[in-house]
Amino acid sequence: MLNTDKNLKLYYSISEVARMFDVNESLLRFWEKEFPQLNPKKAGRGVRQYRKEDIEVVKLIYHLVKERGMTLPGARQRMKDNKEATMRNFEIVDRLKAIREELVGMKLALDAFTYEDVEALKENLTNP
Repeated sequence: MLNTDKNLKLYYSISEVARMFDVNESLLRFWEKEFPQLNPKKAGRGVRQYRKEDIEVVKLIYHLVKERGMTLPGARQRMKDNKEATMRNFEIVDRLKAIREELVGMKLALDAFTYEDVEALKENLTNP
């Protein structure tokens, strides 16, 4: 879903942000109209420049609308009423997903061990 190297740049084009979230550029422009919190800087000729803060807002909108299945009015109300709590909940869910991915990776690595590998490891530990 997300590109993790977003800390390297100050500004991102609309096409880069669209690729980060695997959405159309037109959806991001639509969300700008629907959510006043999303307001990227516009350079010459109306070229949008998304900052890290804008990407965080897009991430929250994406979570509410695409992942949680909320309607646009519901997501807009949630962000208006209690953006801090919504963001905190999203960050917790995001951290839990990362922990789950790490645990699944560990499980796969452990599953790759054969009985012979375990026995050899025991042997090496008991006879140094």
